[in-house]
Amino acid sequence: MKSAAELFNIGEAAARSGVSAKMLRHYESLGLLPKVARTEAGYRLYSEREVHTLRFIRRARDLGFAMAEIADLLKLWQNRRRSSADVKRIAQNHIEDLERRLAEMSAMKKTLEQLVCCCQGDERPDCPILDGLAA
Repeated sequence: MKSAAELFNIGEAAARSGVSAKMLRHYESLGLLPKVARTEAGYRLYSEREVHTLRFIRRARDLGFAMAEIADLLKLWQNRRRSSADVKRIAQNHIEDLERRLAEMSAMKKTLEQLVCCCQGDERPDCPILDGLAA
């Protein structure tokens, strides 16, 4: 076990990693973080290694990776015998998913812009936006 000086409570680990204490507990419950050491009173204690893992998770979330993808990436990151092809495949699949979602959002925006353009936005009760949503 590491000395107490090398361990951080949940608030310190959250501040060092940029991950909220709530999400930190959530990641632990999902198994993205191993069970951490605890004080006699039951408080969690995190090492610099766990904080580094939390930063990895946060960066992956910032890039929009799903939790399942992050779990796979973590396993690959922790496996020094990994193939970079596996990592690249996950990243390429994520790019394709982002492109698909961008196209869907662009289509939604275009449709909504057309509906807004048709709406007079005055005191009349008729509204093409509501009509379009009800169609």
